[in-house]
Amino acid sequence: MTTGTTTLFSTSSRRWDRLGRSLMALNSAAAFAVFINGCFLMADVSEDRLLVEGWRTFGYLVFSVMWAMLAYRPRRVPVIWEVVIFHKVAVAVLALTILNTTEGIQSAVTDSTVAALTIFAYIACHGWESWRVINGD
Repeated sequence: MTTGTTTLFSTSSRRWDRLGRSLMALNSAAAFAVFINGCFLMADVSEDRLLVEGWRTFGYLVFSVMWAMLAYRPRRVPVIWEVVIFHKVAVAVLALTILNTTEGIQSAVTDSTVAALTIFAYIACHGWESWRVINGD
């Protein structure tokens, strides 16, 4: 139910919203920790791999910020939910095609987990309502 510009949540809905937002904050913190670790790892990488490792490391910072945005304003950031979900599902599916490698196994587990958590939070936080920002609702 909406009153003016304030959305009223039932106690149950507020709990789900808090849970979804907390999961996005957790994803954000984890991605930021991996970004920091990646900065140290880049120092030991050969020049041939520096661009790829830098791209990957800086990507963790981007995802950390996107998850932080979702945790802070889950119904005010249109497109971010869907882009994050698409990316994490796509990477998880790709990882499943290379399960015979260490990186494939690790990515299949981590990306599947964060994809599932993000999808769960999308549902818990009613992430699709973020499109109302574009429509002016």
